[in-house]
Amino acid sequence: MDTIKIGIFGLGRGGGFNDNIIGNNGKIVAMCDRDKNKYDEACKGLEEKPAYYSDFDEFINHDMDAVFLANCFNEHTEFAIKALNKGLHVLSECMSNVTMAEGVALVRAAEKSKGFYMLAENYPFMKFNQEMRRVYRSGKLGKALFCEGEYNHPFNLDDKDAHKSLRPYPEHWRNYLPRSYYITHSLAPLMYITGSLPKRVTAFPVFAPFNEFETVGTCVGDRAAIITTLNNDDSVFRVTGCAAFGAHENSYRVCGTKGQIENLRGQGENVSLRFNNWEIPEGEEEARVYNPEWPTDIKELIEKAGHGGGDFFVIKEFFDCIRENRRPEFDEYFATTCASVAILSHRSILENGTPYNIPDFRKEEDRVKYEKDTLSPFYQKNGVSPSLPACSHPDFKPTEKQYQNYLDLVK
Repeated sequence: MDTIKIGIFGLGRGGGFNDNIIGNNGKIVAMCDRDKNKYDEACKGLEEKPAYYSDFDEFINHDMDAVFLANCFNEHTEFAIKALNKGLHVLSECMSNVTMAEGVALVRAAEKSKGFYMLAENYPFMKFNQEMRRVYRSGKLGKALFCEGEYNHPFNLDDKDAHKSLRPYPEHWRNYLPRSYYITHSLAPLMYITGSLPKRVTAFPVFAPFNEFETVGTCVGDRAAIITTLNNDDSVFRVTGCAAFGAHENSYRVCGTKGQIENLRGQGENVSLRFNNWEIPEGEEEARVYNPEWPTDIKELIEKAGHGGGDFFVIKEFFDCIRENRRPEFDEYFATTCASVAILSHRSILENGTPYNIPDFRKEEDRVKYEKDTLSPFYQKNGVSPSLPACSHPDFKPTEKQYQNYLDLVK
């Protein structure tokens, strides 16, 4: 098995992948981050220290096969394009692009590159989602009709340490993150399980500001985006983006013409598989709840990985694609489809549920339509203000007291 030489950009998140890279016969040859302290922390436990860079352009000149982009959520595209232009394979978290124009530019760069692009989306590789894909692809459930995906991640707003680490300055992307944008954890698993591709989207907000908390610096008063997609196979998805209601959970459900499968809320990795009593497949029961098994030969590596084993499988799939010279399933078209759903569902929210068609960036006519669309809810690196409201109520802001408390905290 060939050793893959990889560099990591962004060590706040990327520094946690060392074991997954080494466990899949990879070698970390270079790291890049503006903060040298993060490099020092990321090197702990490594037998051989990788080269350190603070400048990305110098970093990608290092001798390596691939780059893992784990920098800020809203700043991946520029660096992905630079790496692709160098002929490097690119693994990129977690939103490929935050403007439609960036999506067009990314696809064009990936198509010209000797390297390939892969979205580092890990939730499809959780145990229950891999099992749901296996069952669905066996044909036992028939054709997908309706699927649900929830990534529900409430945040303790009294946790001041978390405020400081996750939202360290007022213009940080998390303070301007529309609820629909962090969509890949809810949407990508359904695409992975069924193979269905969204073609049209509409969405509505759940507006409920955190007024009861003293320290809130965010300019988003929505708790969730309820997003509905009509897909290329006439199925329908209902997903939430990144929500903050009820209790923390990741839940997925696939309903077909012959049966349904879902992971059970609040019950760990258990899966429920059910059929109507008049069409039970041979060898199955009408209903059963079970916990799928990991492959025994790599079980220990998987269970040590983050996000329910997903972080291990992201690296495994990326490296397998390089070694086998095959395109990733989560390629630039998959990634920009997810991003387009995120971006256009937020515009639907701002326009009271107006539906939007999802472009296919394989087609030049769809690219031309969006190649100059730079609307963004985030501050730009050069300090340019957002050009799109981040909240369903465009004028929403935290109270003066909340904002001042937040500023005092992060000074």
